[in-house]
Amino acid sequence: MTLQSTSSKGRGLPEGGKARRVYLHLHEEIMRGVYAAGAVLPGEQKLAVTLDVSRVTVRRALDALEGDGLISRRAGSGTTVCAPKVQPALAADFNTLMPQLVEMGQNTTARLLSFSYGAAPGSVATAMGLDAQARVQVAVRLRLVEGEPFSHLTTWVPEDIAHNYTEAELATTPLFRLLERSGVKVASAHQTVSATLASPDVADALGVSVGAPLLSLDRVVKDEDGRGVEYLSALYRPDMFRLEMALSRVGAGEARHWEPVVKPGRKGAAE
Repeated sequence: MTLQSTSSKGRGLPEGGKARRVYLHLHEEIMRGVYAAGAVLPGEQKLAVTLDVSRVTVRRALDALEGDGLISRRAGSGTTVCAPKVQPALAADFNTLMPQLVEMGQNTTARLLSFSYGAAPGSVATAMGLDAQARVQVAVRLRLVEGEPFSHLTTWVPEDIAHNYTEAELATTPLFRLLERSGVKVASAHQTVSATLASPDVADALGVSVGAPLLSLDRVVKDEDGRGVEYLSALYRPDMFRLEMALSRVGAGEARHWEPVVKPGRKGAAE
């Protein structure tokens, strides 16, 4: 997993399905280096013909790309691709993801966006093994590295555990440390990784376009008695967060296959 940023806060996807398709196409071409920094994009008319859309549609897409800081447009000079902003980077290996996330929590800062008590969503309650009416503490935080937001975190913790720490403590202390201080003995966790699109509130917090792709990580943490003590829903900017895994070729003959290279790691749980 590598953290690396390549763009600044955007203005959102352009209106209209065709304009969004053009925006996403050009965005991908720029991010992949097809159009390198300093390169001049084809003119609006040529893009319109190539992509089979109107010039108005192309112009809307270019407006959005300019709002993202990916291109610069000047009369007489055409549309030039901008150099990506150099942002702080962190690295981790997929096989030691958990302990390195612990270190990430210690070396980054968090901003508490909301803090409240209430019933957990049905899917969260089921995953944690809670009654539908059980009250939980829900917090939304934004994690930053050197002031740059890279993850949006929502956590649900049973009320009786959450009462052991304050809103102010959650704003300054990693949640797993607060759980340990509360006497929780974490025994296991189940984690899934997927992808989703940025909703308006998440997009605004992370500094990305509405509808931008995000890496989605959900984790259920349980104690020694099998009780759910935390549910984490984390959303990461894919331009700053990449999962990597080393593989080795093992076996013989037709049974030969790829297998993850498992590396020893330290125990821990974080976001």
